[in-house]
Amino acid sequence: MRSEICARCRPLVASARRHILRPTVRQQQQQQRQRQRRNESTASKAAEGSSEVTQKPTETKHKKKVVFSGIQPTGVPHLGNYLGALRQWKRLQDEAQHTGDRLLFSVVDLHAITMPQEATALRMQRREMLAALLAIGLDPDKGSTLFFQSSVPQHAELMWILSCTASMGYLGRMTQWKSKLQMHNKQAGLDEAAMNNLKLGLFSYPVLQAADILVHRATHVPVGADQQQHLEFARECATNFNHTFKDVLIPPQTVTTPSPRVMSLTHPHNKMSKSTPNHRSRILITARRDEVRSRVAGAVTDSRNAVTYEPGARPGVANLLELLSQCGGDRDRDREGEEGEEEEEEEEEKKERKKASSSSSTPQELADRYAAAGATLGDLKADVADAVWRELGGVRERYLDFLDRKGGKWLDEVEAEGAEAARRNAEETMRLVRHAVGLGPRP
Repeated sequence: MRSEICARCRPLVASARRHILRPTVRQQQQQQRQRQRRNESTASKAAEGSSEVTQKPTETKHKKKVVFSGIQPTGVPHLGNYLGALRQWKRLQDEAQHTGDRLLFSVVDLHAITMPQEATALRMQRREMLAALLAIGLDPDKGSTLFFQSSVPQHAELMWILSCTASMGYLGRMTQWKSKLQMHNKQAGLDEAAMNNLKLGLFSYPVLQAADILVHRATHVPVGADQQQHLEFARECATNFNHTFKDVLIPPQTVTTPSPRVMSLTHPHNKMSKSTPNHRSRILITARRDEVRSRVAGAVTDSRNAVTYEPGARPGVANLLELLSQCGGDRDRDREGEEGEEEEEEEEEKKERKKASSSSSTPQELADRYAAAGATLGDLKADVADAVWRELGGVRERYLDFLDRKGGKWLDEVEAEGAEAARRNAEETMRLVRHAVGLGPRP
């Protein structure tokens, strides 16, 4: 029960309560000093923390890439294939050792049959291309997945699904289709006759090319300038599918190759190609040393026996300088122990030419150095042949070994392992695609 306080005593009780609850001056001073110490301690810790943050370098986590690229089974690649694409694949593999990127390289044999192929020859060319990829240094044990396109049926399955959302207008504007159509128009003279000669596979193969990329959820695709339109179409296919159904497919990014186009040795205005009947127009990456020297020595130049870099006026000489720049002409050119019957040069002339051929130099810089050294076209061709041979050193021996290893079964085993890994990867995408379209259950 609460006690009653009379009206006369209430002021005294209130005064006593205020006196008890109010701290003394000494207590107030102590509390203020404690607050100051706490504030100083907090500020000190904050300063130390910010100092540690400032001193500690910021670590950016690398986002792993998925890289896909393919090459048609035309047999042994030539120097243009190597410098334009395959060497970059090897460099991507070297980088993946540190970054953990995933690499998928395919021999795209389904693309090869857009033109009639002899079955026995196609089977052999597939094996030759696979052996060549391994010979340049691509290695399944170093992160590269190698496989035949036809060994992964998900490529063709996704192609059909993408075909149902792809634009015929876009396909009709593809540069290669238009060039084929014009070529057949010139031959046939009538649009209807030309269209009868052209096949659907030639028209729609960019859809298969898009499926090759998208089925593996590739984030980056190394391409040359002539293939950038096809990669744009792959992005278009991904966008159309995602808009129509569900965001499943990943639009890939372009990895452009810095290497220039390697031109024919016999027709330097044209790109080096296997479709040219003259076999002296190209150098295979498995060529013997005497073949390399012979092809370079026979390269078309002109009657002016001096080295200048004039791509328009002197395309043959410019092509040789491009090759020398790409193949690294500044490496050790000591030929001791190597086969060959060339006469030894004078020491001073050798030094001047070695200085002239520098791998870190542009073709123009190389030309200036050759001119300053008074070098001839014969000197340039000799250096180009040596540089190409060094660049391709060991490829021929490894290629022949891989073809014959275990009676040919070793190549089959490597491809089977790569195809199994590629199928597992592609099936993950197709489960999502089938569900989005309505052709399969929820993954």
